[in-house]
Amino acid sequence: MIVVEFIGFIAALLSTMGFLPQVIKTWQTRSADDLSMDTIIVLLIGVFLWLLYGLMNKDRPLIFANGLTMIFVSFLLYFKVKFNDRSNK
Repeated sequence: MIVVEFIGFIAALLSTMGFLPQVIKTWQTRSADDLSMDTIIVLLIGVFLWLLYGLMNKDRPLIFANGLTMIFVSFLLYFKVKFNDRSNK
């Protein structure tokens, strides 16, 4: 069971880290024009539901991955709202 959970954590870490470069680039360029608001919202809802599922099943890799992904996607949502407001002024 320890090996299975370890594999789950590695998979969770790698798939979640895929969002980090986008968060960093959006923050550095102060531009979220190329990000789709619809995609961000759907992804945020999906990640939240996966997080709930992981919590209900006490699945630590799912909780870890989706908790961290939810933080990253929330940053993208924040940047999308903040930087779009700035460009509309």
